[in-house]
Amino acid sequence: MINLIPNEEKKKMSRDFYLRLLTLFFTMLGVSLLVASVAILPSYFLSSAEKSSIDMKLELQENGSVALPDEDTQMVIKDLDKKLSLIENAKKKGPAFSQKVINEIILKKISSIKITEILYQNDPQTGERINISGKAPNREVLLLFRRILEDNTAFSKVDLPISNFVKGSNIKFYLNLVPS
Repeated sequence: MINLIPNEEKKKMSRDFYLRLLTLFFTMLGVSLLVASVAILPSYFLSSAEKSSIDMKLELQENGSVALPDEDTQMVIKDLDKKLSLIENAKKKGPAFSQKVINEIILKKISSIKITEILYQNDPQTGERINISGKAPNREVLLLFRRILEDNTAFSKVDLPISNFVKGSNIKFYLNLVPS
């Protein structure tokens, strides 16, 4: 094929092509920046409003005085102080009773009896009490366990309610002990 376009015309067409390509690139870049700025504007307005709100709150807190606690708050604080002092005093005394009693119960336990709960109560009206709950395979084993605990000098009273003996096997029992 014969090339009928002169060289000057070819250079001009090439220059025009690159100029159109460059114009298209800058037009697309401008449109992209415009779309991006429109997309970012709501977030910018929200964050600037949030910042001004936080600045106002901070300024109010810096200028304002600290409010004094009311009577209810004072009462709660005093109550918490009393409770904390009780806990601290109990910690200083150490495990006075619980470890000794639990060891006595566990060491005297028959292997077929399963103890599920040991509960210690120290009520000013009724005194110290230990409640044991568990499961025994039959009445004879449960009665033997009660007699072993009665013979132990660590307990002044062992109370096994008669209702525990209603069932013949797999007995769920509740035993009340009073320490000496």
